[in-house]
This record gives sequence, C-alpha cells and structure tokens, in this order.
Amino acid sequence: MFYQHNINGGTKVAIWRIEEDESFFLQKVPLKANVSHPYKRLQHLAGRYLLPELVENFPLSEILIADTRKPFLENEQYHFSISHCGNYAAAIVSSEERVGVDIELVTPRMYTIAHKFLHESEQAYLHEWEYMSKVHLELMTILWCAKEAVYKWYGNGQLSFREDMRLCGPVVFGSNDWIQFPFEFRKDGIVPLTIRARIFDPLVMAYVTTDETIKV
Repeated sequence: MFYQHNINGGTKVAIWRIEEDESFFLQKVPLKANVSHPYKRLQHLAGRYLLPELVENFPLSEILIADTRKPFLENEQYHFSISHCGNYAAAIVSSEERVGVDIELVTPRMYTIAHKFLHESEQAYLHEWEYMSKVHLELMTILWCAKEAVYKWYGNGQLSFREDMRLCGPVVFGSNDWIQFPFEFRKDGIVPLTIRARIFDPLVMAYVTTDETIKV
C-alpha cells in the first residue's frame, strides 16, 4: 500500500505500488476481463485488488462494465472508480456517493496533449506558474487528472475535456498537502464541483465525490 486516505465515514481512496506478480493478485481477484497484454493485466488486477482492501466485503465477482467502459455494480451497493499508470494503481470506494479518481505520472508528455484538454482560462492560470517549471508541470498534470476523475464520476461519456469541465476559481493549497480545485461541470447546465488533489513522487492523484458537489 503506497497511500490510503479516509475521505469520510463511507468513502476511502488508496494507491498501490505494484511490486508483485500476477499470482499474488489472483489469490483475491477473479480475472474476468479479456486483457491480453501482461503489463496491462497486472495493472488491471492491482486496481481491483485495492477494492476489498478498502471495503472488506467488496463483491469483485459482481463487477460489470458499462458501454462507456465504466466498471460498476448493478445494485450500486458501492460506488467506485479505478485508475492505473506505470507501476501504480488507485481506487476509490464509497457506500454513499458517486466517485471518481485518477492518477498520472508527472512527465513532459503532458505538454504534447495539453491543447486537447486545457480551456483558455486554464492555460492563462498555468501561465502564471511558468517561472517554476516543476510546479507548472505538476499543476498541468493535476488538471488532466481532475478532468479524468470527473469523467469517471459522471460515467456517461460524451464529454469535452476542454469545454465541459473547467477550473473556475482560485486554487487553494492546504497545509495538509491537499490542493483544492474549484471546478464547473458544464454538461447540460452548470454544476460546481470541488476536486481534491495531492502531489506524490513520482505521480499525482485527483478525486471527486458527489459530497464535494455544491448543489445549485
């Protein structure tokens, strides 16, 4: 376990650093998905392995896959989201609310895709940090993670990463290492969201929950 955080009484998030082989994860995780690439299969197994680590009785065998590729439980006994990159996997589980999580390694690759997901206002915000190249790249990566987390939280696909999910106010850097990003979800109206993010080494994580949604 690389990191674990209890968000509230019914919601937990964690990151696993993958150092084991498949046999370790297969002791607990049924391999139902048709994942042929060995490395991607290992990531897949590690992500699902985290779910019962967070909630002891999580019904792994009952996971279904929606047309949007979102994993879910038909009876919604738990809401959950999974992410993986490199040798890391992350999961968030809640018994009460919709959730989304994403992790991403901090690499210069982000510059090559920035135009696909950054709104003009977000580009302007990041421009203020260009004099600190490391922080600039970390914040850009968090914005990508934040939008991936919102995409998973929404669950129905068909979203513009540039237009439908936007940073909409001042970013708050907390004394507890968490960073708060005010967002607007703009699909069929405007819903304010709060994204929570944290910088690790060598990756960042962002998550959103329905409890972090300000009703309008």
